[in-house]
Order: sequence, then C-alpha cells, then structure tokens
Amino acid sequence: MKIKTLIVDDEPIARDRVRRMLHEETDIEIIGECGNGREAVNFINENKPDLVFLDIQMPEMSGFEALQEINPAKTPAIIFVTAYDQYAIQAFDVHALDYLLKPFNRERFTRAIGRAREQIEKANAGKIDERLASLLAD
Repeated sequence: MKIKTLIVDDEPIARDRVRRMLHEETDIEIIGECGNGREAVNFINENKPDLVFLDIQMPEMSGFEALQEINPAKTPAIIFVTAYDQYAIQAFDVHALDYLLKPFNRERFTRAIGRAREQIEKANAGKIDERLASLLAD
C-alpha cells in the first residue's frame, strides 16, 4: 500500500527538497503540493491524504489555522516542517506526528517517515478490525 502524501509550504525550494527526499521512499506516493494553507485545506478535504508535510508560517493562513479547518474525519498524519522551533509544543498539542526543523538532514527525515509509517499502519489495522467486526456482526 502506498502512503498518499501532500507537501504544503509557501516556499517552492522547501517543497522541492521534501519532494526529492520522498522520491527515495518506495512506499510514498506524492499526490499533491500546495503553496498555502487555504489550498491545503481544500486539497485535504477533497483527497484525504494519509500524510502531510505542513509548513507552519505561511501567508494568509498558518499551518495551525489550516488544521482547524480540516474535516476531523479526514485529518491525516501531520509532520510539521518549519524554520521556527518555538512552535514545537503547540505542534504536539494538535497531535502532530513529528516536527522537522529546517534545515533537517536525511537521517532526521527518515526517522520522521518511519514514525509516519507506524502510525498509518496502526490506523489502517484498526479500520480493518472494525470492518471485520462489522461483517461478523452482520
């Protein structure tokens, strides 16, 4: 199963860096890129990615504001990617999976991807268990 992934950052160079690192991950499928929070909200609500690399400080709508507008049933695993360390506690308060501080290295990026894989696998296993229980109940 491919992990459907969205990259959100107002800086094209930052999106490019994440995209290049993700291309080395065989189980990741990049389904889109957004340059601001509003685009991200619309994309997530329409396409339901499994994983989002989300910048925090963007014009018009921050990454935190974007998360507040996402349909809770469609909230993906979030890895914040930012140049600012002062938002780390707030990121984990909104249940972010990880917090990559720019500039990050390959090793740190790989650890974040590993956490994402684990969480997504657990979530998918839970959905399968629910479906099986429903089928058995019928």
